[in-house]
Amino acid sequence: MVTTMTDDPVRVTGGVDTHKHVHVAAALDGRGGVLGVREFPATGAGHVDLRGWLGSFGTVDAVGVEGTGSWGAGLCRSLREAQVTVHEVWRPNRQRRRRTGKSDPADAVAAARAVQAGDGLAVPKDRTGPAEAARLARISRDSLTRELTKLANQIHAVIDSTASETLRDRYRHKTISQIATEAARSRPGGEVTNPDVMAAITLRRLARRWLAASVERDEVDIDLKVIVEAAAPQLLDEPGIGVDVASVFIVSLGDNPDRMATDAAAAAAWGASPVDASSGLHQRHRLNRGGDRQANRALYIVALCRMRWDPTTQAYIARRIAEGKTKKEAIRALKRHLARRIWRLLTQTPAPCPSP
Repeated sequence: MVTTMTDDPVRVTGGVDTHKHVHVAAALDGRGGVLGVREFPATGAGHVDLRGWLGSFGTVDAVGVEGTGSWGAGLCRSLREAQVTVHEVWRPNRQRRRRTGKSDPADAVAAARAVQAGDGLAVPKDRTGPAEAARLARISRDSLTRELTKLANQIHAVIDSTASETLRDRYRHKTISQIATEAARSRPGGEVTNPDVMAAITLRRLARRWLAASVERDEVDIDLKVIVEAAAPQLLDEPGIGVDVASVFIVSLGDNPDRMATDAAAAAAWGASPVDASSGLHQRHRLNRGGDRQANRALYIVALCRMRWDPTTQAYIARRIAEGKTKKEAIRALKRHLARRIWRLLTQTPAPCPSP
């Protein structure tokens, strides 16, 4: 790849197409002309070389990086440490790709031009604080939750469809925790060729795995509680918000929650804002099916809890239904209010605010 140098310092805009092993960078001048395109290894030393290469053309105004939350995370941290403004750019326009094809250099140039145009940009999450720690903790928690669900289903399947009537009667009307505790302590004996014996042995093995995963998830919950209390203890004072739900919102906003400048931006990021779908004489809004679906689910959980236990929220839902809204529409309005409230709690220090 050819690099073109200039004699006089210019205002440089960078664009980077990130990959697992290599990053492809492009440098553009203030008029959008390509100064150069070059490939760098996706290592700490490669990040330093990339910064130096961009700086060799002049003063770096900003750099657009694809995938700041995955393969570009290390590069994003390196650029920020050097006080370089970093923008997360969206995936290149698919219509343009169909017309002109796809290549890493073209994607890098497109990322730089997106920065210059101010089109499809976002502020990358800061991954150097408690929000990142919560994200990592949630990875293991979600994995353990799926494992517990799978094991519980397998235990019930063995009891209901395979085990003998005697074994089935032993565990009838018991919770999964009680079944696992009792089955893990059992000592089945006999020939493994006997299906009843093998069913008891299988139950014991599954139960021990369920108990181990349950203990491990409890340990993760303790870690999450410490993180949430350090990052945003004010969330735990809100009706319907516990450690698990609070950690979802903390992770979604990142360690720089001010990157969402308004509550409307947070609502859009969490899929709680109505989307304009008007055309011609028809003026309407549709449900937002985008955004962070985990955060959207957390909003729904909080809404259901408040509708069940909070008298003020119950009155609000009744009032919106009396106005002609359906129950679903009233819940959507409640979720929008909750998004505003939670955004304020995470970005400001507001005075106590009543429920809607």
